[in-house]
Amino acid sequence: MTNTQPYVQAGEPLNEFLRSFWQRQVDAAEQETPDYRHPPLPLARIKKVMKSDPDVKMIAADAPILFCKACEIFIAEITARAFIIADSNKRRTLSRSDIAKALAKSDQFDFLIDIVPRDELPFPGGANGAGKKAGASSSLKRDQVRCQLLSWAA
Repeated sequence: MTNTQPYVQAGEPLNEFLRSFWQRQVDAAEQETPDYRHPPLPLARIKKVMKSDPDVKMIAADAPILFCKACEIFIAEITARAFIIADSNKRRTLSRSDIAKALAKSDQFDFLIDIVPRDELPFPGGANGAGKKAGASSSLKRDQVRCQLLSWAA
């Protein structure tokens, strides 16, 4: 999608953003002529993730393209939600905590709870001097996610 207007304006409330975001998505889908030869995300990787389910034997050629578009919209929405959090804190740089807070504001993202924990666990050596147990748990979860991502990439 080659839209020059940003998804979210600085200071825009979440409910207004969501209304305009989804309307733009519908409008773009109705007007868009997708370039199937140059997808924005690698279709082979999407197909590999789809086949990671042992029950999936065959995948129609158009299914990864549909998932590609869904992933694109999913990433755009979470990024914009995280930007609203960062902007409310007078920042322009998205952080892990902005993403976690954005996801925590809506129950529809509960399936990500194991990947992006809702409670802020301090990192080892953090400024707040919290216990090592919480830091070790955070480090363990990051390693688990990293291993999962690497197994998909292989």
